[in-house]
Amino acid sequence: MASSSSSSRRELMSRVCWVFFLALALFSGPVLSEPQVPCYFIFGDSLVDNGNNNDMASLARANYPPYGIDFPGGPSGRFTNGQTTVDVIAKLLGFDNYIPPYASTNGDQLLTGVNFASAAAGIREETGQQLGPRIPFSGQVRNYQTAVQQMVSILGDEDSAADYLSKCIFSVGMGSNDYLNNYFMPMFYNTGTRYTPEQYADDLIQRYTTFVRSLYENGARKVALIGVGQVGCSPNELAQRSTDGVTCAANIDSAIQIFNNKLIGLVDQFNTLPGAHFTYINAYHIFEDIARDPQSMGLTVVNRGCCGVGRNNGQYTCLPYQVPCQNRDQYLFWDAFHPTEAANIIIGKRSYQAQSGRDSYPMDIRTLAQI
Repeated sequence: MASSSSSSRRELMSRVCWVFFLALALFSGPVLSEPQVPCYFIFGDSLVDNGNNNDMASLARANYPPYGIDFPGGPSGRFTNGQTTVDVIAKLLGFDNYIPPYASTNGDQLLTGVNFASAAAGIREETGQQLGPRIPFSGQVRNYQTAVQQMVSILGDEDSAADYLSKCIFSVGMGSNDYLNNYFMPMFYNTGTRYTPEQYADDLIQRYTTFVRSLYENGARKVALIGVGQVGCSPNELAQRSTDGVTCAANIDSAIQIFNNKLIGLVDQFNTLPGAHFTYINAYHIFEDIARDPQSMGLTVVNRGCCGVGRNNGQYTCLPYQVPCQNRDQYLFWDAFHPTEAANIIIGKRSYQAQSGRDSYPMDIRTLAQI
């Protein structure tokens, strides 16, 4: 009798414990893992702008449909139908939310990182000026310096802020507009006649070096420099310069490769600085790889925008409320200049974790985060 009573008590206690742990699991929710780095800071142009141009009197804005048609909440200022490459990278780094635009971020929000990118921005101050207000690389760096001062106040002192920032990831993707909206736009700029492609690349790299050094002096240690992609293969350039609408503009792409090669040299130069870990993400090669065998990556259309106007849908960005293509997950380009979310996912994943030895040098972003 005593044995039966003892057995009943043990069974009752077992059930109580089981109910307790079940309730604990239900009410506590899923256990969220920490991101691989404490913060992510982004510098760039319309390829990664997520709303910094929204309140500017600029033609370089994307806060209207059909932009954002596949993004939670709709148009946000992103120049694509859904996520950008840095949105993909942020997720892969383990962040629960997208990195917010600087225009709407302050206080403790700065501690997880900020997106400083601005559509039409360039390395040169005048780049993109025909489109109206934008924040060039110099202005983005100044905004970062302001953010750092706020972080010093939040974290208590400069040493604490420096230690915190040294663990963060920084990505810089500048230069596309310096070719697209400057050097190869003789109607508005004379740089194409003043500089040879080699001289122009040297000029850009000299300016770029100054701005990146300022980032380093203000705490940036883990920095990914994103190379310029195949601008000569964008629907815009195909519409203007290609006889068959398929063949890329070789003069543009060869000029860009000069710049990219010098950017690799810049990585080597910065990696000689104390504590610095710089890497180069070969966006040109990744684009080239996608275009070479798009079907293997689920894409079928690589030479025209999913929305736009004119030949190759390449004359303009998407018109307000324009109806885009239905099979946008099969398009490389969303509009005349910018990739679709489908392409951004491919590029973002390969930037984070290289699939080929040419995707990054000397390491991918995943490895950079682990240092």
